[in-house]
Amino acid sequence: MDIIIQNSSDKPIYQQIVDQIKDRVLTGVLQPGEALPSMRLLARELKISVITTKRAYEELEREGFLTTQPGRGSFVAEKNLEFAREERMRALEESLAKAVELARGCGVSERELVQLVTLLYSGE
Repeated sequence: MDIIIQNSSDKPIYQQIVDQIKDRVLTGVLQPGEALPSMRLLARELKISVITTKRAYEELEREGFLTTQPGRGSFVAEKNLEFAREERMRALEESLAKAVELARGCGVSERELVQLVTLLYSGE
């Protein structure tokens, strides 16, 4: 599994794993029922502690993104489409809030920002 760990990031390693797996589930790269690498294998591939991958998998299970079957492994959970949409909307809201903050810092008016968003959304 291609997970990129950035040691210079402010995010803990387990959270980087969680975020990347969640993104792959929400975008359909990982399909419901698909097996994830074992915690030990992922830890070995990423050259990190098994405790870190265990924490990431537990977080993903707690949030409903994966299920663990003792003796079989961890699998992408059957996703609740409404839950997935809410998760993506929350990420969108965070990104837009950052964009608005940046625009304000640059002196961009609300009208200019709306025009820019409209232009970007229309694909022109």
